[in-house]
Order: sequence, then C-alpha cells, then structure tokens
Amino acid sequence: MQKSTKELKGYAIDATDGDIGKVDDFYFDDKSWTIRYLVVDTGNWLLGRKVLLSPIAVGKADFSSGRFNVTLTKKQVEESPSIDTDKPVSRQHEAYYHDYYGFPYYWNGPYLWGPMYYPGRPGADQKRIEERRAEREEAGDLHLRSAAHVTGYHIEATDGEIGHVEDFIIDDETWEIRYIVVDTRNWLPGKKVLIAPRWIDRVSWNDSKVYVSLSREAIGNAPEYHPDTLNREYEGKLHDHYNRPKYWEL
Repeated sequence: MQKSTKELKGYAIDATDGDIGKVDDFYFDDKSWTIRYLVVDTGNWLLGRKVLLSPIAVGKADFSSGRFNVTLTKKQVEESPSIDTDKPVSRQHEAYYHDYYGFPYYWNGPYLWGPMYYPGRPGADQKRIEERRAEREEAGDLHLRSAAHVTGYHIEATDGEIGHVEDFIIDDETWEIRYIVVDTRNWLPGKKVLIAPRWIDRVSWNDSKVYVSLSREAIGNAPEYHPDTLNREYEGKLHDHYNRPKYWEL
C-alpha cells in the first residue's frame, strides 16, 4: 500500500505503554529518497519537545488505523538523544541515535536499510554497538530533508517550469518515496501528476527547484493523479506514458 505524507501527518504514535504524540513531519534521505525518520510532536507529554522515530521501530506501517505502533517504551523515547529538529541532522547525531536504540546503521550495508532491504531490528549485537561507538567520527554529512520544507519546491522540466511539489507518496514496506505529487495548477488548472524520484536529474536545494528529465508536454499529458485511483494499473499506465521501466519488475 502507498500513502501520502500529508495524509499521514497527524497520525497518533503509540509506544508499548502509552501515547507518545502525533506525526508532525518526515525526514527523508536525499540520496535514496527514503523516509528515515518520523518527526513526532510530543505535545504536553514532553512539553512540546519533538523527537525522531525511525521506521525501524514501526516496521510495516498500518495505514488503515490512523495510528503507528512502535516497539519502544515511553521511557526509551523520553531518554533518547535530544536532536534539534529545526536544524539539519548530522551523521554523527544519527549515529548517536541509532546506537542508543541499538538500530543498524542504514547507511552501512548493501541494502536500502543497511543490512536489510526492509526496516527491521535484527538481533542486538552489543559488542558491535560498542565497536561502533569507539569508531564514531565527527561528520557533517547533512543529507536529510524535511518533507514539509521541500513541499512547494518548483518543478523544472527540460523546457521550463511546470509546477511545484505538493506531496510525497511513500511505500508502506520499505518507506521509500515512490512518487512526488506535482501540482500543475499554474499551467494546467487543477491537474496533479506523479513523478518518481528516479526521474529526477538533480535538486537545487539552495534555489528550491527540482529538475526532471521530462518535457513539459510529457508531464502535462501524464495520467492525472487521484488518491483513490493509485493502484498498480495506474502505475503501469504512468510508467508506460513516460516509457520508463517499472520498479516492481526490476
């Protein structure tokens, strides 16, 4: 199943022993275009403090209940490393975070989630965790982006601007961003279309622009996106329209 980040914002987060808060934003990895953290507003519980929760603690998402159940206690979350969610998160802070929970480093390994393709929690290897702590270095690799912040970025086709980022569609198993929802209302009133991250040439983070290797005509004539018709049949038509390989067949 696939779901948009706007729909998921406001989902309640349940620890093993009670409510934690609500989803406020998502941080994604701008290299693999995968959701790496849910930004959770803890409300009155931690006096408005925002915390990061990895999909590793969620596993396969249940999009039907309006809630995410995480395999953590409230105490674990309360005592987790403090991270200023209003500022870029460095790799070093991520390492502290993953070491605290005993999560594998998603950036170390051959798969999307490091040693695994799906977010999960393998058997704890305390010896390896201690080794990682000893090896940890200062790092300024700032590669996480806020979905809320990137919403509104302009879409630049090969022959000019065609719309702006309206939303993100994520996969419930891998947490990959499958598609960017593009609002073309300034060119094609009311029409929204989808573009896959793999069709992006580059992103100018300073100029807030996303450059894609598609023409304005191709984007304008793409199958229109409606949330209730996002299924494999629609995806097939979308990929055929752009003459792009289907990710589920690769």
